[in-house]
Amino acid sequence: MSELAAKSCVPCLGGVAPLKGETLKAFARQLTNWEVIEDHHLSKTYKLPDFKEALQLVNRIGEIAEREDHHPDIYLAWGKVRVEIWTHKINGLTESDFILAAKIDEIPTTKDLP
Repeated sequence: MSELAAKSCVPCLGGVAPLKGETLKAFARQLTNWEVIEDHHLSKTYKLPDFKEALQLVNRIGEIAEREDHHPDIYLAWGKVRVEIWTHKINGLTESDFILAAKIDEIPTTKDLP
C-alpha cells in the first residue's frame, strides 16, 4: 500500500487554496499514470476487454468513493473507464484528491491505456 493510499480523505470545508506548484507535482509523482490537467483536476483512463469488466471497475471505484466520502466523476463506455477527480468546493486539487487516486490505483486487474 502506498503512503497516500494508507491515508483517509478529509472533507473540504472551503476556504483553502488549491494545491499548486511543487506541492502539486510532489503528490502527482506518487500516482501511476494519472494526468494533472491544468493544475485543476486529475484524469486517468483505463482500457478493459469489455463492458462487463469496465462496469466492475466502476463499481469498485464507487465502493472506495463511498467509503472515503469523496466522489470522482466517472465515465463508462464499452471497454473504457475515465476517472476525473478534483475538490468541487474549491474548484481545484487537495491532498484528498491524490489520496483517492492512490486508492483507486490499488484496485487489482485494471489495465491502463498506453
